[in-house]
Amino acid sequence: MLSIGAFAQIGQVTHRQLRHWDTAGLLVPAHVDEFGGYRSYDPAQLHRLHRIIALRHLGFGLDQIAMILAEGVDAERISALLRVRRAEVEEEHRIAAERLIDVGRRLRLIEKENHMSTIEIIEKPLPALRLAARLVTVATQPEVAGVVGPSFDAVASVIGNEPGALDTPIAQYDFAEQGVSMVIGYAYSGPEREGVEVVELPAVDTAICGVHLGAMDTIGASWQAVHTEIIARGFEPTGPCRELYVQAGSDDQADWVTELQQPVRRR
Repeated sequence: MLSIGAFAQIGQVTHRQLRHWDTAGLLVPAHVDEFGGYRSYDPAQLHRLHRIIALRHLGFGLDQIAMILAEGVDAERISALLRVRRAEVEEEHRIAAERLIDVGRRLRLIEKENHMSTIEIIEKPLPALRLAARLVTVATQPEVAGVVGPSFDAVASVIGNEPGALDTPIAQYDFAEQGVSMVIGYAYSGPEREGVEVVELPAVDTAICGVHLGAMDTIGASWQAVHTEIIARGFEPTGPCRELYVQAGSDDQADWVTELQQPVRRR
């Protein structure tokens, strides 16, 4: 019999790992002293230890390893599991490669221009939203500013008496040759109400998002930074963009916080 220390040294694992695998039922000691609780292992258990280590190095979780050890390791089963694991590793590699490119690009920009971007931009999914909204279309972009505020006010006059109804103001903008179509309203879970439209915004798998701080008259520069980042990351816009007005209370807009959300896809 081997002590836990000797067994751990041979297998190049820690005491903690052996205790954890014992608790998980993967590698139970051949003997546990009833008085001191000291674990001892049969040298033949080294084969099982090596199998656990090998499967862990391949990235399998403890539940998967337990299943493999319990049900056997026939070639067909292992091949199927390894194909799944290969796909996972390939996705991890893709994400890591994209991060490496992003780090390198930011580093080059800082070294070249000796400054950091004033807007941090991230990639994330967007949830589906149900809005109580006004649908508005204008012919030109300069007309947008004149209708957004009044549209929010019109929706608020209908649903504003419901608790929490005005917590999440959001606008969707769809730019086309014939003008700008807008959905302007609030996230809403209540019944349909006369005077507003109930609109379902679909979930988005991938969006490039940035945060604009301050007044709306400078938001164009923040959107330009978002679109520059979209191109740099190998994406292209797909579908209408959104603005989530996280904080929009003051009249002078100095403390406004707006998240810019642009759905994207790979080029």
